[in-house]
Amino acid sequence: MLIVYSPQEGEPQRFDARTLRVSETVIAARTVDRTWPEIRDSLDGDLESMRVVAWVIAKRSDPSLRYGDFDPGVEELAVRLDKDEVTRWAEATAGIAWLDKDATPETVAAAMRVIPPAADDREHAETVVARLAADRPKDPAPRDPLSSGPPETPAI
Repeated sequence: MLIVYSPQEGEPQRFDARTLRVSETVIAARTVDRTWPEIRDSLDGDLESMRVVAWVIAKRSDPSLRYGDFDPGVEELAVRLDKDEVTRWAEATAGIAWLDKDATPETVAAAMRVIPPAADDREHAETVVARLAADRPKDPAPRDPLSSGPPETPAI
């Protein structure tokens, strides 16, 4: 999950919450008087959580940056999905959508319509959605219901 800080003046900055170190999560939690799980679980939508995570990461390159001095405008912070998150979310959504026997490429694409606007790289997200919606996946070979073990996997 990326926190994108787009100041009115200057280039957008991206802060990858997955790169946080344990010590940084402790600093973030102490700063806003919450636990790290509370901060992490509220990143998508809670401005204070976005702010504290972006600030902790920004401190890596500017150790003297004070929390009170890092106060983005309400519209300057947003959460976006990185390419891996987009792919995982789209694959899961398409997989479920294609389970419907009446599914069409259009209905599968519609099920994934919220993904591109949430992506940091919208073009990548649109490409993934289009690819997954293009054709119904082939069904795996049917398993013998009487078999006693898992399906065989090819030897490597």
